[in-house]
Order: sequence, then structure tokens, then C-alpha cells
Amino acid sequence: MYIALFGRRFNPNFFPVIEKMIRLLENEVDVFFIKDTFYEFLKEAFEFTKPVKLFSDHNGIASNCFCMISIGGDGTLLDTMPYLRNSEIPVLGINTGRLGFLSSVSTDEMKLSIQALLQRNFRIDQRSLLKLETQNEELFGDFPYALNELTVLKRDNATMISVSAYVNGFYLNTYWADGLIVATPTGSTGYSLSCGGNIISPDSENFIITPIASHNLTVRPIIIKDNSMVKLRVEGRIKSHLIIMDSRSVPMEQPIDLYIKKAQFKVHLISIENKDFFKTIRNKLAWGLDKRN
Repeated sequence: MYIALFGRRFNPNFFPVIEKMIRLLENEVDVFFIKDTFYEFLKEAFEFTKPVKLFSDHNGIASNCFCMISIGGDGTLLDTMPYLRNSEIPVLGINTGRLGFLSSVSTDEMKLSIQALLQRNFRIDQRSLLKLETQNEELFGDFPYALNELTVLKRDNATMISVSAYVNGFYLNTYWADGLIVATPTGSTGYSLSCGGNIISPDSENFIITPIASHNLTVRPIIIKDNSMVKLRVEGRIKSHLIIMDSRSVPMEQPIDLYIKKAQFKVHLISIENKDFFKTIRNKLAWGLDKRN
């Protein structure tokens, strides 16, 4: 069995529990594929007893990997996307971060979750991605995709920007705001949620367009079908802004048309059998903490 490991530097207090996870995996794993920079961090605390192959891009991961394990928070799991791409290698998120909607397995649950993983007691949740098309094909390199959202955002302390939005060629609105988010159902519990956007269940086949600090108080998030083509253009006095896809950002100085649509492939997330989307949001958002329940 091949398993890939991906992560960022985390609090050293988590080293003991991560080492226990590695030892459990080593009972079944023949080779670990590990992100090169993450391996340099892990080997400060312990050694692997099974062979390790390092990767620095998507070409370095075996196509027949059983899964990838992301160790960190939701941002870390989002960073796995350029490495997984359309490989259909499923990813499991172990949360050493804070909230963790995507990396929903806490370190307290790690042992049981890894045992369930090795025993194949899990299901695969397929999640939609956004694809960005522009005249500038080098804007996000050869992976212009996002699992959570695409965001147009003002830079630094600049005045608000103006973003005109069109859906399937029909004019929607011009947003005077700090920015605008186009999010997938997965991204509805991310930046969009903090800006007042709706929570959308992962299988709903929708996008949500959410303004960031809109200057017009009557403007609200809107949900559209995910087979729509969304066009965005930044206008107004301020030309300097950021275009962000998940955790990757590109500064822009000139107006550019952004065309956003659903990607032709999906990401496969591993969900351990005792977890589901509604249970996760109840726990993470502390719903139901009411004595009447």
C-alpha cells in the first residue's frame, strides 16, 4: 500500500500523536510519499521505518496511492489540490489547526479514524471545484482551480473596489465593496460564511456569490446553479486588486475579465463512517448548545 503525506509545520506538541499515527500506518504501508519540505520537518522528531519517497509536485506522487493524508488545518488541505489534481486519489484531513470543516478528524479521534481508514470503513465525498478562465493563461499556471472559492479583493488599505458580475451573460449587479467571493458548496463554510453567506450542503450543485463588506446594505449573497458561467470585472477608480483562488493570490493592476465555471473533475474527500456534513457543522458551529435540546 502507498500513502502520501502532506502538511505544514505544526505545533511541536502534536509530534507524539502524529508519530503514533505513523506507527499505525506502518503496519500496512509499503512506501510513504511525503512532501519534501514536510518530511524535513517530521524527521526532526522521529524516523520512518518504512521506505520514503519525496515529492515536490504532482508528478512525484504514485498514481496508485491509496490516499493522501493532510496534516494541518483546512488551509493545509486546500494546499493539497495542486498536487492531487484530477488523480482521484482521496484525501483525509487530520486537524492540528483550529476549526477544521475539511480537516474534520481531530487528533483525539486520530487513532480510531486511522484504524477505520486501514479497514476501509469510510466513504468518499466528491466535491466540486471552480475553474477560472482568463485571457492571461499564466495567471494561476497550469492549475487554475479552487475547491473553496475565487475571491476578488481590494489590496492593502485602498478604497473599496467595484466588481461587475454577470451570470450566463445576464447582468447581475455591480458590487461596491471590499471584494466579491464566488464559492462552491465546500467553500460556503469558509470565507463566504464569515461574510454572511449561506451554508450549502456539499451535494447541492450550487455556487454562492457573496459580497465582502458591501457599501449597499440591501445587497445580499445569491445562490445560483453550478452549471452557470460567472463573469467578473473589476471597474472603478482603483485598478489594483487581488485575485485569490483558495490560498493562492495574484495581484492585478489592469482590468481583466474573469470567467468562472464548474471544473470537469471532482476532488475525493475521505469521510470516516461516524461523520457527516451536518454533524460537522453542528459541532464546529456549536449548534444545539441549548438546554431545550
